[in-house]
Amino acid sequence: MSKGNYKDHLFALIVVGGGGTRLWPKSRNATPKQFLKLFENKTLTQITSYRFKKILPWERIFAVTTTGAYKKEILKEVPEFLSKNIIVEPMRRNTAPAHGLGALFIYKQDKDAVILNESADHLVSPESKYFKSMDVAAEAAYSGDWLVAVGMKPTYPNTGYGYMKRGKKWKDLSGRKVYKLEKFTEKPKLSLAKKFLASGDYFWNGNQYVWRADTFLKALEKHVPAISKGLNRIGKAIGKKKEESVMETEYEKIPKISVDYAVSEKAKNFLLVTADYFWTDIGDWKEVWENRSKDKEGNVFIDGEAPGGEIINLGTQNAMVHTDGRLIALVDVDDIIVIDTKDALLIASKSKAQNVKKIVQHLKKEKKTKYL
Repeated sequence: MSKGNYKDHLFALIVVGGGGTRLWPKSRNATPKQFLKLFENKTLTQITSYRFKKILPWERIFAVTTTGAYKKEILKEVPEFLSKNIIVEPMRRNTAPAHGLGALFIYKQDKDAVILNESADHLVSPESKYFKSMDVAAEAAYSGDWLVAVGMKPTYPNTGYGYMKRGKKWKDLSGRKVYKLEKFTEKPKLSLAKKFLASGDYFWNGNQYVWRADTFLKALEKHVPAISKGLNRIGKAIGKKKEESVMETEYEKIPKISVDYAVSEKAKNFLLVTADYFWTDIGDWKEVWENRSKDKEGNVFIDGEAPGGEIINLGTQNAMVHTDGRLIALVDVDDIIVIDTKDALLIASKSKAQNVKKIVQHLKKEKKTKYL
């Protein structure tokens, strides 16, 4: 592998995709969750982009997204983002092709590139510890034919995340232990998640991956050749007049598969860095409530874009409420989610926040596209 300092070849790839169905009715196809101002009066895309700007120049920050409209929205929210660094997938093909496409474009810029991969909908704190973990992972990835995952210490038996088992110590880097990654386990049942939590050797897979661009492209070639063949053809067209047409033709042939199923669960050259920072995937309204400051009754009230939103609260605690120009009155209904928008109102139990996606599934089945 190349000599020299890995920091000279460090890039970031932000995946700005996903539908955010569990954050309906605010998250829609036109404005998915990564474009919602849920924290600090900033969108999740803005938070993630400006986080990376603290350690990288804009020239080395890339994004992959799923529509031209989303690219325009990214540039509107983050005007410093270089337009040429925002790669638009011709159609949704899940995370393995998205990461592959990003790695391909970055590799074309720097053959020795090492990539910090991040989703636009993750929150981390403190950032100093996040950057340190990413730094150690990048140093490990740059040193050889390694794929590196950063694992989050589980705080409860979550069945919605994948888990990674820590193996033997590989080596110490910059004062941090780096381990071999023994195995991935996708979203376990509750009984198994409890065992994982108790063992202390399992970590949440937050899809915070770090790898050299060439190492990941080689992994795709080995484990999912159908993706690799399409990317190779796209790669030959990059920078040429036929780039867009070739990408559309080839990308349509690429299988839909997540990076976890495509590479993570198959590759034997994975290392694990354990995170010492707080991390969360803002996947539902309960997560929004968890990560916002609350009033003395434990409530989170968010004002929508429409003026005049008002809340009267009589005895309600631990609620998550979003207004959108109307008066909302709450009387003795604890642990509730109320999300008001101009054309849809969601009322749900906070403990069942994950089930909001069933509403979206129902709307799709009924072809009520105006609500999607």
